[in-house]
Amino acid sequence: MDETQQTMMVNDAETSRLLAVDCGLKTGFALFDLSGRLLWYRSQNFGNRTRLRKAVGPLLGAIDGLSHLVLEGGGDLADVWIREAQRRGLTICQVQAEGWRRALLLPRQQRSGKQAKQVAGEVAREIIASSGTPRPTSLRHDAAEAILVGWWFFQDKGVPD
Repeated sequence: MDETQQTMMVNDAETSRLLAVDCGLKTGFALFDLSGRLLWYRSQNFGNRTRLRKAVGPLLGAIDGLSHLVLEGGGDLADVWIREAQRRGLTICQVQAEGWRRALLLPRQQRSGKQAKQVAGEVAREIIASSGTPRPTSLRHDAAEAILVGWWFFQDKGVPD
């Protein structure tokens, strides 16, 4: 690989984006560049499936360089994200909570869902601190879990092509 190709790969990693989503009506989001650096995180309560369905397209369209979508969850709410991501030609990865938790948390940290969510919040705060993004005054569990879903992707799958 010559120097120009290496520079192009670095630029792609810096300008391409991966959105991790904790699916639900209360949805968590975490945006990463393809080097695995957290860029921002947030949560949003859509209230109902109709509002979620109407919001997904504009939300995905507003992210410059979006190339990957990583979803935690399944069912009809995840299907809304998957259909729109397919329409946009995004690379899609779907995982259940048990999958990323097993990879990132110790068994004693996930004896209950409540305990796993608490630990996810602690780990997410560490990722936030190391990324240089603003620290939250409060961190909702759906945003924390979205951060960990994205983190899991980079730990499990590596940097995407």
